[in-house]
Amino acid sequence: MIDTTPHIITTLLALGMALAFIIADRNSPTSRALALFLVSLGLAIGVGTQIAYPLHYRGVIEPWDGLFAIPEALAFFFAYEWILRVRRTVPARNLKTKGPDALLRIAQGLTVYYAAMSIAFPRVRVEHFLNAGFNEVFERGAPEFWLFALPLTISLALSLFSGLLMLRRRPDRAESMRLIAFALAAPFMASGMVLPPAMAPVWTAVGLLIFLVGGVQYHVIQGQRAHFMSKFLSPQVAELVGRRGLKSATDEQTLELSVVCCDLRGFTAFTAATSSQKVMHILREYYDAVGAAATECGGTIKDQAGDGVLILVGAPIPYADHAQRALKLACKIREQGMEITARWSDAELRLGVGVGTASGFVTVGVIGAASRLEYTAVGPAVNLASRLCSEAAHGEILIDARTIELLGEEAKRHRLLPGEALKLKGFQTPVQSYTLAPA
Repeated sequence: MIDTTPHIITTLLALGMALAFIIADRNSPTSRALALFLVSLGLAIGVGTQIAYPLHYRGVIEPWDGLFAIPEALAFFFAYEWILRVRRTVPARNLKTKGPDALLRIAQGLTVYYAAMSIAFPRVRVEHFLNAGFNEVFERGAPEFWLFALPLTISLALSLFSGLLMLRRRPDRAESMRLIAFALAAPFMASGMVLPPAMAPVWTAVGLLIFLVGGVQYHVIQGQRAHFMSKFLSPQVAELVGRRGLKSATDEQTLELSVVCCDLRGFTAFTAATSSQKVMHILREYYDAVGAAATECGGTIKDQAGDGVLILVGAPIPYADHAQRALKLACKIREQGMEITARWSDAELRLGVGVGTASGFVTVGVIGAASRLEYTAVGPAVNLASRLCSEAAHGEILIDARTIELLGEEAKRHRLLPGEALKLKGFQTPVQSYTLAPA
């Protein structure tokens, strides 16, 4: 019998990593697949060394011995599932993804084949595959070894090939690091199945530590980005991406939503007569206020340009009450904007804020080149909200007819009154507007 203490330590390392990764991002399907891979790996080592190995050492190979291979097969299966889910979070950049995704499914099928062969031929697996050692295998050339090694080797090669193909998409630094870490670590972790018992835990632990370094770096970088981007984007968007993956969260779709647009009145003249440092200070305060209001109401800031901000309410997270949320958001922006502009205005230079809101069907999705992607929205409602914002006086909120229709009785409670039909650039006929005058 060998000392199984190193195997126990390796098992605890795998289980500890699984717990750490799932705690770090428990709502992410990607993290759940990663945790299941590490748990299966830990169970495979623990069950193999603490239950199966003592039996094999005494020469006992039961007909059901092949069941011990199930945790091993699950470790491979969930590792490939993790790669597949990572692929879905990386924008395809106009590259074909079905082929590499299919390779991962084939790899998973090969792990099922390995489990089936292990259950069908338990004695062959124990005597010719487990802990056979590379030198012994190639010196003896036992064909029984390849009955189990070949499907796992091919599946591992397919998964690494599919994973490394993601580098063609030019993923960001964080994603690249954990993919490369897995590619380096996978051969070490897989070799633990065939190396002699004394060496297997060392190689497996080395693989786990390589992957741990890449995984930690990934979460550190993502944490830094999340802290920075939370200043601009709705936290609900990050939650959606974590739950469904980037691809699913940003797929092109057409849906009805509301758009809120705001900008400052008198900003051009104010900028010309004010130091750039002071202008930046005002913009920071203004953006912070608008960003906080958007977060509270579930809006996603799509554009910030100069003193103008365009916010989507209802994408990428859909809301049945998007019109109500948009009205609440417009009121908060007006309230905060009037307070800020009043504080920074003087007798000669007056600042103000105007808000426009429109609703309608809009197509949203990710567009861009390989070097830069942008979440965009295209539709008449986007243009209409911007035009209404331009027409709004200081402290005024202009709203289109579709938003009023969606608001229903709430429009009456807010005393939204019909305004004049406006001739707006880009619209052939005058647009009926409704006004929520200053309180």
